[in-house]
Amino acid sequence: MKEDNTINYKEDFPKWKDEYKYTHKILIPDMLPWHFAIISEVLKQEGYDVELLKNSTRSVVDEGLKHVHNDTCYPCLCVVGQFIDALKSGKYDIAHTAVLITQSGGGCRASNYVSLIRKALKAEFPEVPVVSVNFSGLEKDSSFKVGIKLLLKLAFAIFYGDTLIWCYNQTKPYEEEAGATDAVRDIVVKTICEKFESGRYKRFKSINSYIISAFAAVRRRREDKVKVGIVGEIYVKYSYLGNNGLEKFLLSEDCEPVVPALMDFVLYCIVNNINDGYFYGRKGVFWQVNKLLYTVLHSLQKKAIKLIKKDGNFEPLHDFEHLRKCADEVLNQGVKMGEGWLIPAEMAALAETGVKNVVCTQPFGCLPNHVAGKGAVRTLKNIYPDENIVAVDYDPSATKVNQENRIKLMLATARENLKNKG
Repeated sequence: MKEDNTINYKEDFPKWKDEYKYTHKILIPDMLPWHFAIISEVLKQEGYDVELLKNSTRSVVDEGLKHVHNDTCYPCLCVVGQFIDALKSGKYDIAHTAVLITQSGGGCRASNYVSLIRKALKAEFPEVPVVSVNFSGLEKDSSFKVGIKLLLKLAFAIFYGDTLIWCYNQTKPYEEEAGATDAVRDIVVKTICEKFESGRYKRFKSINSYIISAFAAVRRRREDKVKVGIVGEIYVKYSYLGNNGLEKFLLSEDCEPVVPALMDFVLYCIVNNINDGYFYGRKGVFWQVNKLLYTVLHSLQKKAIKLIKKDGNFEPLHDFEHLRKCADEVLNQGVKMGEGWLIPAEMAALAETGVKNVVCTQPFGCLPNHVAGKGAVRTLKNIYPDENIVAVDYDPSATKVNQENRIKLMLATARENLKNKG
């Protein structure tokens, strides 16, 4: 008789309990270094003992390969590897440690992260629970409880992180004094965290104006540089570990990296829930809540855009409603698997604001990204003939040298275009 090796991941693994807040350290994968730095401080102020993991050596990927099939999902492999590598470091009391992962809940392999992480932990550290942060009803027995107050704080943290990184990337390539932009960024992050601690984090206009003026005060050279947009799957788009330090590489190539806002992805998820109401008649309480939430968050985004325009030193963030219009030129908003229609929308919006060069980052075998990202390139080039797009796969077997060489070929064309423009 064939042995049944089926594992019930919901029953055979430790579950997160609310009382663990006072006894456990929570490890968080480093997906967005500066956004998550702010969010980590917010969680600490709420009484959670959290640590943002910074381990990013090849050993992290090797640990991931031991537990996640290389064809499954590269971001998941990186996250699992980062957790296992950290737990093996000896720095933590394993009996009082948990790991945290966010889930968007869409039709993507990312929705299976918790099961894959649990499987890896069962083999190495079976007593460590996984905490899921999601708003899709997933993992109800091990989810992180996010009340209205904390949800509001997280939203403000994302907005401030977006303004910070947006201004940073428009300052760093042009700084006259090496390291000046990094010094300002560190001060700004510290100040934002202090605003949350003092309860003054809701002073949206004041804090955004402070961030903008802090970077505007950095002395910059006035010169034209190649601007390169970074779009694609959310993890490899933002994570230094996932994209082999893509932003740092572009800076080393004397380029200006342009990374769309994280809030765009949040609004994308909310809009997809709203669209479901129109497409499938799902217009209950959940639909109404999403409509209200979108109105509030989009209103705040427009205020941030207005403040950047008023300052005049930086190109403004993209208005999400404009992104939706850009998407409609390329792909129906019903295409929502993974990052779906958001990818071509961001590439179109970048082209319209003078960022003609784009790196479309995608985990190897990520079908939503290959279809909605790479698959939309021909249509985008028909609309924007000068757009210069390169799709780059990220997976354990793809070498950093090969990835950077592909990008360098794109940059050679970009520099030639900039020269001809001048």
